[in-house]
Order: sequence, then C-alpha cells, then structure tokens
Amino acid sequence: MDMKYTLRQMETFVAVARHESVSRAADELALSQSATSTALGELERQFDTQLFDRIGRALRLNELGQVVLPHAVQLIEHAREIESLLSRQTDFGPLQIGATLTVGNYLATLIASDFLRRHPSARVRLSVHNSAIIVDQLTRYELDLGLIEGTVRHPDLLVEPWVEDELVVFCAPGHPLAQAAHPVSLDELMKHEWILREPGSGTRETVDQALRHYTGELRVRLELEHTEAIKRTVESGLGIGCISRLALREAFRRGSLIPVEVPELDLRRQFQFVTHRRKHVTAGMREFIALCRQMTAGVSRSDLISLPFIP
Repeated sequence: MDMKYTLRQMETFVAVARHESVSRAADELALSQSATSTALGELERQFDTQLFDRIGRALRLNELGQVVLPHAVQLIEHAREIESLLSRQTDFGPLQIGATLTVGNYLATLIASDFLRRHPSARVRLSVHNSAIIVDQLTRYELDLGLIEGTVRHPDLLVEPWVEDELVVFCAPGHPLAQAAHPVSLDELMKHEWILREPGSGTRETVDQALRHYTGELRVRLELEHTEAIKRTVESGLGIGCISRLALREAFRRGSLIPVEVPELDLRRQFQFVTHRRKHVTAGMREFIALCRQMTAGVSRSDLISLPFIP
C-alpha cells in the first residue's frame, strides 16, 4: 500500500498541534521554520483538507485535527518501537513525564535517575507543575505520563492509584499551637492565619475538601506555589501551613517545624498515575511505572518510603 503521508509529516503535525505554533514546533524538531511549514502544508494538500484553524499567527486544531491527533501520536510511538526492535536496541526512546510538586520534588527525580541508570541511552524530560497544568498537558498529548497528587476527573484521562499520601498541619516551634499538649480542635485551628498552596494544586484541593463543612472564613495570609517556600515562611512564624508529611519529615526530625494534629480533618489522598486513554502505553512508560511501584512496595504511606536524606 502506497502511503500518501510520511512519518516526518506526522511528526510535524503532532509538534504543531502541541505547540499551536510552527516556529516552536520547528525548534522541537530541529528543522527550519520554512521546512516545518512546508511539511504541514504538503500533508494538508495531499488530502485536500485542513487540520488547523488559522487564527492570526496561531494554529488551533479543528474537528478533523482533533480526531487525527491521537492516531498520529500512536503511529509515531509505534514507529519508534519498530526502529528499536530492528536496530536491536534494548533501551527506550524519549519519555515525557509530568509530576505535581510533592511527587516531583521528593520521588520522581529519584525514580528518573534510577530509570536512566538502568537505560543509559534513554531520554527523560521531567516537568514539575501543579495538578491543573499537568492535566492540561496530558490532554494535549504533551506528556506521556503524569504523577499526580490531586483528583483527576477529565473524561479523556485514565487514573491508576499508586500510594497513599497524607497532609499535615504544621507550625513553627514558637507558634502558640506548638505548645498544645493535646489534639487541636477545628475551631481553635481557625483562629490562626494560613500559608497555603495556590488554587489548582492538588495540595490546596485536599485542604479545601477537608474543610468543606467548615462554615467560617479561612484566614489565608499568603498563597505560594512551592512547598519549600511554604516551609520557610511558616518557620519564620508568619502563620500555619498544611502540606504532605513526606515534604516535612526531615523538618519534623530536626524540630524546625512542629506537626499539629487535628483529628477533625481528613487529610488523606492518593498519589496517582495518569495517562491519556487514547495514547499508546510504551515499554518505557511501563518500565517507569514499574520502578515507581518498586519504590513504594510494602509501604502504606508516602512518608514511610525509604529515601535518601531530604533537607
């Protein structure tokens, strides 16, 4: 069967769809902007159709383009696997991983390092963002795999549980709550100001869900995008925080931060694997997930994982 399209044209189409820009797609493909535009134009002319709506200089997938995109992504991934088989390579191709902040900062980097030690010729790109951004990147086929600590409800995404995580309220040693010799009530907790993650993060979603029945006003003094910034701010005495026990275990060990137990709050959640339901699961993705599960084997909660020293 004589194909009317080439793999290069499909790669160009996928790259332009991801970036919604010919110039940025050209940078990804290491091609000139002219060559990238020509490849896309030839693909559309060969089938007398359009895959994008042109809005000024921006390109947006039209209805046909949205249908073609997942098939084009799978075609390219299958082609790479065939190339590896024919050249008798045992290592994997490029892997795009997205992780939310707690997973990314404390687990994913260690797993990626292990993966690359085992497969030296593989390439891994690890991006760390909040849950909302990771979900958006997965739906746009910009990522192969998401490691997420928030709830995912998108109909195009598949979610598989990994390991349980738990948030904990914490304060500085000099804070009034640090002197409490008993569990703290919710009413007592709400008298204090909070330093929290931003809306759109999995951590903030868990806090908001735990407080959904509280009718008073949450006194949020500061919202920050990074757990380390929250830890430092709480250490300064500006307010109380609530992040994963995993991110706090060394600070608790040193005594630079103090846990505040609040039995009325259910702050449990799951770390999860997230993939696009129409995306081919490659051997590299399966291997990465296997290493994640190997790290947490026999562990009931994330802060109980045996890890190197975390400052």
